[in-house]
Amino acid sequence: MCAEHGIDAVGVSHPPAEGAVRIVSLVPSITELVCDLGLTGQLVGRTGFCIHPRERLRAVEKVGGTKDVKLDRIRALAPTHVILNMDENTREVADALAAFVPHLIVTHPLTPEDNRGLYRLLGHVFRREAQAETLVSRLDAALSVADAAAADLPTERVLYLIWREPWMTVAPETYVSATLARIGWHTQPVAPLTRYPAFEPSADWLADVDRVLLSSEPYRFREKHLAEVSAWLDRPVHLIDGEWASWYGSRAIEGVAALAAFRQSLVA
Repeated sequence: MCAEHGIDAVGVSHPPAEGAVRIVSLVPSITELVCDLGLTGQLVGRTGFCIHPRERLRAVEKVGGTKDVKLDRIRALAPTHVILNMDENTREVADALAAFVPHLIVTHPLTPEDNRGLYRLLGHVFRREAQAETLVSRLDAALSVADAAAADLPTERVLYLIWREPWMTVAPETYVSATLARIGWHTQPVAPLTRYPAFEPSADWLADVDRVLLSSEPYRFREKHLAEVSAWLDRPVHLIDGEWASWYGSRAIEGVAALAAFRQSLVA
């Protein structure tokens, strides 16, 4: 993203907003970012998965999920801007919204560093440049902490589970994988055919795994699943807060710091 010119992930240049602004966010982590930029009053719609910050979102109307968007509800809200993400929302939804929404802002961060551009893009569009730069400074500080933590620990190959029945993980080019790599955890397999590959517990590449992480989202792994996974893979297995690795936006700041602290705690 070229934040200086307000260019989003699909190359659309967005000018600074004029007049009354009405925002619908279809991306949970960006809904939180919108609020943290001081734009809660301009946020008129969000998905049912947009849960942070909880108290401030109580009065903001829900417009369905990230995939099953209620277009009629969005139309009734008359937004000036709708914010989407290339992974979380579908092209069909974007095309339908384009018919009646003046400005669609498409995002696609792939690394923790990409949050800088995300902050600056929204800061530019909604005239919150100072708030965006504050977030950039906080992110840089958190990344420095993560880098220092990773420098003191050997790298590990990890299996990061996001689903059960079928078992699913993440590919190296995803945001989750890039965030984990920042603290020295490299996801397996190294060359999957899809971004979120399904696999069998008998897969040969599992022999390369050093540690297994069971995410709290999108599938909510619990204590009972630790033994289940250990039964087919004899490696250390841990539950992990999925927001740490998968939420970009402002939550990424505490996410990378929490990941670094968590990894350090496993070797303490």
